[in-house]
Amino acid sequence: MNKPVATAPLVGQRIKRKEDRRFVTGEGRYVDDIQLPAMVHGVVLRSPHAHARILKLDIAAARALPGVLAIVTGADLDAAKVGGLPVGWIVPRTTGAPMAKPPHPVLATDRARHVGDPLAFVVAETRAQALDAMERIEVEYEPLPHIVDLERSVEPGAPQLWPEAPSNLCYDWEIGDPAAVSRAFATAAHVTTLKLVNNRIHASPMETRGTIGHYDPSTDRYTLYTSNQNPHIIRVLLAAATLGISEEKIRVVAPDVGGGFGMKIYHYAEEVLVVFASHKLRRPVKWISDRSEAYLSDTHARDHVTTVSLALDAEGVMQGLKVDTIANMGAYLSTFAPAIPSFFYAYPFPGPYKVRAVQCRTRAAFTNTQPVDAYRGAGRPECTYVLERAMDAAAREMGIDRVEIRRRNFIPPEAFPYKTPLLWTYDVAEFDRLMDQAVETADFKGFPARRAEALARGRYRGLGFAYYMESCGMGPSKLLNEQGCQAGQYEVGTVRVNPTGTVTVLTGSHTHGQGHETVYAQIVADALSVDFDKIEIVHGDTDRVPYGIGTYGSRSIAVGGSALKISLNKVVEKARQIAAHLMEANPTDVTFEQGVFRVAGTDLSRSFRDVVRAAYNPVDYPLDKLEPGLEMTTYFDPPNFTFPYGCHLCEVEVDPETGRIEIKALAAVDDFGNQMNPMIVEGQIHGGLAQGVGQGMMELCAFDNETGQLLSGSLMDYALPRASDLPSMRIESIVTPCHYNPLGVKGCGEAGAIAGPAALVSAVLDALAPLGVIDIDMPATPERVWQAIQAAK
Repeated sequence: MNKPVATAPLVGQRIKRKEDRRFVTGEGRYVDDIQLPAMVHGVVLRSPHAHARILKLDIAAARALPGVLAIVTGADLDAAKVGGLPVGWIVPRTTGAPMAKPPHPVLATDRARHVGDPLAFVVAETRAQALDAMERIEVEYEPLPHIVDLERSVEPGAPQLWPEAPSNLCYDWEIGDPAAVSRAFATAAHVTTLKLVNNRIHASPMETRGTIGHYDPSTDRYTLYTSNQNPHIIRVLLAAATLGISEEKIRVVAPDVGGGFGMKIYHYAEEVLVVFASHKLRRPVKWISDRSEAYLSDTHARDHVTTVSLALDAEGVMQGLKVDTIANMGAYLSTFAPAIPSFFYAYPFPGPYKVRAVQCRTRAAFTNTQPVDAYRGAGRPECTYVLERAMDAAAREMGIDRVEIRRRNFIPPEAFPYKTPLLWTYDVAEFDRLMDQAVETADFKGFPARRAEALARGRYRGLGFAYYMESCGMGPSKLLNEQGCQAGQYEVGTVRVNPTGTVTVLTGSHTHGQGHETVYAQIVADALSVDFDKIEIVHGDTDRVPYGIGTYGSRSIAVGGSALKISLNKVVEKARQIAAHLMEANPTDVTFEQGVFRVAGTDLSRSFRDVVRAAYNPVDYPLDKLEPGLEMTTYFDPPNFTFPYGCHLCEVEVDPETGRIEIKALAAVDDFGNQMNPMIVEGQIHGGLAQGVGQGMMELCAFDNETGQLLSGSLMDYALPRASDLPSMRIESIVTPCHYNPLGVKGCGEAGAIAGPAALVSAVLDALAPLGVIDIDMPATPERVWQAIQAAK
């Protein structure tokens, strides 16, 4: 068993994750591991067309097959008054019309609007029988003109998806100071302009989505087991938006989840279908996505086309920043889709840089593709890519060193707290100090020798980097509500000290790889001096945990951990009052250290176990002042986001004959504030960097313009980075504690995916600079690299 050092503080130690024992021994319990009595299986019939009118849907032959129990269609859902999938964020109007919010039916009835659009749900005794029946459903389609090309979707004459969205626009939104930006560009000594593509990608978690609906007629209650990151939110949406079931009759359980990365936040059609079918059949119904179906049914991410311009003075100091982006929404709006290219993408500009004249316009467009929503970083990777590519281009055009141009533009330490020109107030940062460490970590001085050695072997070597400033943690609720968010952004933490002195923690955060069971236990063990192995962390079950918001946006420690910390303080304070009564002392004279309450200046003491026993056996107890028990709950609504920042570095070699990229070194230097467990922080950066360079080098959801078909619909065609693609990573940090939460922490979960793509492309362009290559779109595949080299020749 994991045995951390008992006498030293556990927070800050590199303690191995206690939850990993069940994972590495195969004892994890995922949705597909759940077997309920009399459970049956469902599959979804999906459209093969990108855009088509549904003329006929005949289920008679399929319904007659052996083992088939039910076939649910959109007409069945309409008759039962099942609502459509909801939108949880309404972007405020800034220019023109308000945001278009077309319906998002659970099952399409009149039109299919993307390949994979669900049409029917087939339930049978076995999955094989359900698949056979699905093949026998007769559907007659009338193909309609489609559009999968993002830029063409907003041009005159493009096929229209929704009558309520003219020109296929969900919204045309803008923030900033156009007049100040115009003045800056009018007087600029130099202007840099780039057109950039942020490629569409898929989260591809190890565990595909799965869900089980179970209606129990004996209690008239519903249980939904689902691979999801925020079970309480799903319960609310089932009750208020889709099925209309009274909320107290619904239990949502998210068991072990094999990766989410944001893609498992949302309310999906299959969650509605399994619950609906279970009620109809009075039997549990399971749906599990296979890998190819995942690419058709999960949300995709990113997918921007951007024009960015920098106005600079003669010294390379930015005077103005102008960003114009078209962002893909797909065919429907996923739960938080509208916020990603507006709130989460635009407001983080201008990152760590001190320019005040900023303007950002986003046009969110509908296309005949899968819905697009958040994925690790959610808007911040796109923002960072735009900024850092533009900074590299300006440095090249003006003949200024890439590090030096950033130093000239950093917000200085004395300017903090710093109010940005758009929304945020940064609490603290030391950009120059971190850059110094990054330059040393990547050994900039030794790079010319490494480049020369590679050239002698016929390889072109490049060193790239990207600086990022992230806004994460999500809060306060009032601010986000003003920006269109339809949910609170607090988190709950309950600390229950049991009569025997063990501790149960109930948290609204959900862990799906982040290490909450270890880190939360470290915090509790330090606060109460309780054995690390006698602390239970409970999450993911709406019947056991008080209402919580869930896990996304790098908020678990900053918000959920802070709620836990405040509850621990309340527990200690109540225990202090009990101890004071037991020792006939004033509570202000009682101290608590290393599990013992002492009266200052005396030899009187009581152990924490003694006080816990008294709390639950109040024979000699001030019942007129204190209630029995020792349990406290806190809802923490943060006063601001947290603002981690860092520099991620990548060194590559490129083979000019094949275009193949080999990553020779990856490094990251970050400021995440206080670190509860540095080993877990490093693990988060490792995973994020792998996903970041994966986007930069190989990942792409590609569509055929002529047919609208997804060309990368399996792992045979959608490339993911493997261990052999990545070197050992060097992870370092500096610490400036956050001012906005009691732990002094900043989120770390998304950082690698935020800076990784820009760092990879920066390295590739640095390698190819001697050949005259100055631009390349992600992903920088061997074919694209080779073509760029040939074009430069």
